[in-house]
Amino acid sequence: MRQLTVLGGCGAYPEPGRACSGFLLEWDGFRLVLDLGYATLPRLLAHCPDAAVDAVVITHEHPDHCIDLHGLFRIHLYGPARGRRLPLYCTPGVPSRLAALEPDVDLDKVFDIHRLPGSHQVGPFTLSGVLLPHYVPNVGIRLETSGFALAYTGDTGPHQRLAELGKDVDLFIIEATDRAGETQQPQRNLLTSSEAGQWAARAGARRLMLTHFWPGNDRKAAVESTRIGFDGEVLTAEEDLVIPLDAT
Repeated sequence: MRQLTVLGGCGAYPEPGRACSGFLLEWDGFRLVLDLGYATLPRLLAHCPDAAVDAVVITHEHPDHCIDLHGLFRIHLYGPARGRRLPLYCTPGVPSRLAALEPDVDLDKVFDIHRLPGSHQVGPFTLSGVLLPHYVPNVGIRLETSGFALAYTGDTGPHQRLAELGKDVDLFIIEATDRAGETQQPQRNLLTSSEAGQWAARAGARRLMLTHFWPGNDRKAAVESTRIGFDGEVLTAEEDLVIPLDAT
């Protein structure tokens, strides 16, 4: 099985019935989680009832991307999944936030922590993590295996590294917060949907998935805005959406 399941696609906080940033990537039996924001863990458990994932990658320490890592930690500490340490790839701020929630338990009991940015071999994937502009250190993720590549921005403002991160990927997952007044900010730390389309086009991505929608935003309007600059397939990160993935 080779597929991507959307666990959540909201930014900041979840809308009713939705969840914040999170994805489950499955490739020939290997299960990798990308971000675990608010309300993503129950959706992950619906697909992996025993929480038996093989690796977790967290782009940055903001809770709408990492808070449910705490729940996964407790499942692996106290539940049926306990035993084998779980590889965790993340920026330094992520374990610091998690440790503040569990001051009496050593995180190393559950997680084998690998720092980002950097490059790692994660199961069948070569992971490359690059810093992108945000309010805290955020790492864009590129995952490559034979004949397939996927990239995910986490949260970011406009930067040339986006074109490098998503160069010729099969699927580019780009944040499209579209927060009011964002383009007038002196320091850009988030993107608009039209910018997401422009960066996907510059990268030469085959498909684009928009994510990290500001609560209340019109997702159909975001797609239309994206299509002005990108002529490939445009998807939105809808909870429980499953995208088949094929090597080319």
